[in-house]
Amino acid sequence: MALIMKYIDSISRYMDSHSDSRTKGWPMMSSPFPTLAVCLTYVYLVKVLGPRLMENRKPLNLQNTLVMYNAIQVVFSAWLFYECLMGGWWGSYSFRCQPVDYTDSPTSRRMVHACWWYYFSKFTEFMDTIFFVLRKKSSQVTTLHVIHHGCMPMSVWFGVKFTPGGHSTFFGLLNTFVHIVMYTYYMFSAMGPQYQKYLWWKKYLTTLQMVQFILIMVHAFQLLFIDCNYPKAFVWWIGMHAVMFFFLFNEFYKAAYRSRMMKRNGALANGHAKPNGYCKSINAHDDLAMPNHATTEATATPVSKTSGSSALLSNGHSNGVDNVYKQVANGSAHKGSNGGLTNGYATKLLDDASQELKQRKTPK
Repeated sequence: MALIMKYIDSISRYMDSHSDSRTKGWPMMSSPFPTLAVCLTYVYLVKVLGPRLMENRKPLNLQNTLVMYNAIQVVFSAWLFYECLMGGWWGSYSFRCQPVDYTDSPTSRRMVHACWWYYFSKFTEFMDTIFFVLRKKSSQVTTLHVIHHGCMPMSVWFGVKFTPGGHSTFFGLLNTFVHIVMYTYYMFSAMGPQYQKYLWWKKYLTTLQMVQFILIMVHAFQLLFIDCNYPKAFVWWIGMHAVMFFFLFNEFYKAAYRSRMMKRNGALANGHAKPNGYCKSINAHDDLAMPNHATTEATATPVSKTSGSSALLSNGHSNGVDNVYKQVANGSAHKGSNGGLTNGYATKLLDDASQELKQRKTPK
């Protein structure tokens, strides 16, 4: 144990000797271990302890709390975005190469403070997941979500400790802007269904996140090909984080897209009728009404449009021929694929049924 503490102490001394003196004595800045402990506690809380405590409890109704929380996050993110702009990105910083300004100028000091508050904001975002747990939205507590929130405080800590300003703060600039948009969506979404019509842009949120990471990658990795007085270690640190999050969000996007497509095509894939309760014309044959969206009994009267007759079957129960129409109307004719009607088999059934009916009506 003494050896471990000695090792930890040596790491802290090394970091202090190479860190930015302007952040010395600031909360959580003396060592990375308090931040690491908070991050590990967060993971344990949302993946183990929280779900266990909520297992036999009802989901909490947090609508008003969520509206207030998201509104605060919108204001907080907007303020951070403004501070990043005023700390350098509004005119004085270069998008090509921006070394860290270690002076005590008002602008550089402003950026250092903005970096620390951005670091602090990563802890406030833990509440996103905690609210999911309290509302028993376990499907939202994904690996992507937990990794994203659990890693960010630790990553930002190193930036604030060693390079609070300069090139890497482009990450914070973009991220705070994205969070303004994201928490605005969450706020209106929490207000209730009457606001859903204003949230048509929901589908673009993940795309916005992915574009953010692409821009961060390009902005960071460009320093590998030019001469810039900025630590290459932090170029890789920021760039690889952007790469990791890009692929994680990309997998999430593809999974969500596949899920939507499966739900959209599920009715057709399983041989069910469309929600309007009608089976559309098959090879120019009859449109068969199916009440109650194709329930197990086809009680509607099928009417032929091709024979010119007013009705082939008056009540759908004549001489057993109605069974064929029932099969067609329910989308489950014999030999159909997954309950569907394939290879013109429905047409053959209808033709055979019509011929049989004509033969029965023909006087002998």
